[in-house]
Amino acid sequence: MKLLTRAEEMLLIAIWRLQQEAYGVRIRELVEELTGQKWAFGAIFVTLDRLAKQDFVTSTLTEPTQERGGRSKRVYQLTVDGKNALMQVRKIQNNLWDGLENLTTETA
Repeated sequence: MKLLTRAEEMLLIAIWRLQQEAYGVRIRELVEELTGQKWAFGAIFVTLDRLAKQDFVTSTLTEPTQERGGRSKRVYQLTVDGKNALMQVRKIQNNLWDGLENLTTETA
């Protein structure tokens, strides 16, 4: 299995956290909140499209709502492959960071 990019990982984590509220605007807000960085909608949707092509996420349209001017939301959900990809990258990161708990910027 191909390793996730950092952006793919962040979006999959955001989708997992948001569950039924995992649509573009909310995903962007959460990723910005968690990273402290601004994300362009284009970067979010290009990455979501790539994740869908890799079968890591699926999406469905909600019923149109008046608050959105009669438009639907596209809600994303992790697939089994998406969950497996996240678990794989977490295991790799845990292995890489194991034993580095005392990592600081101070010199010895």
